[in-house]
Amino acid sequence: MNEPDPRELRVSDAERQHVAGLLEKAVGRGLLTLDEFGERSETAFAARNRGELNAVLADLPGLTHEEHSPASAAPAEIRATMSTVTRTGRWPVPEELRLRNRAGTISLDFTEARVEHAEVRIELDVVMGSIELLLPAGAELSTTGVACEAGSLEDKTSGQTRPGVPRFVLRGTVRAGSVGLRTPKYYQVGRLQVRLPWRVTLDRD
Repeated sequence: MNEPDPRELRVSDAERQHVAGLLEKAVGRGLLTLDEFGERSETAFAARNRGELNAVLADLPGLTHEEHSPASAAPAEIRATMSTVTRTGRWPVPEELRLRNRAGTISLDFTEARVEHAEVRIELDVVMGSIELLLPAGAELSTTGVACEAGSLEDKTSGQTRPGVPRFVLRGTVRAGSVGLRTPKYYQVGRLQVRLPWRVTLDRD
């Protein structure tokens, strides 16, 4: 009996999840853009055999070895041109992220995002657009590298830092646009915990 082709062997959910984790590492190292991560993740979770699953990693070297320095890689980029881009939930956050906005809106929620770095560096390139960043409670923030030219930067974060929470460093230019920075606020109403921006959870204790 002929041995089956390894590429045709069926894959499990655990294998698909493992590959998704490797794709997240690739984003952090600047090997993939966030859009490419989304496309490849969909392919990985739809893969039926090892050939299909391994195809999403074929051009991504050094995922398990520190052969390439993340600092030397180009930062991941999010672009909005007269459009709206939103990231929420458990999305992978690279160490360096460039936000390029032309008369659009970029809204990024970091409160549940997967941040595997002690510091996240964000470069702003904003012209007549708006950016809203919701940072985790306790995050340290630096905005000294941001220059506003007929634009604005509004910091509504609490200013209270906590050990173990990533530091966010912003730099770049805001021309005739706006950048808003916030951290969530929590209120207890009976057994309900209310988070602003709006979210309600039930306290089951």
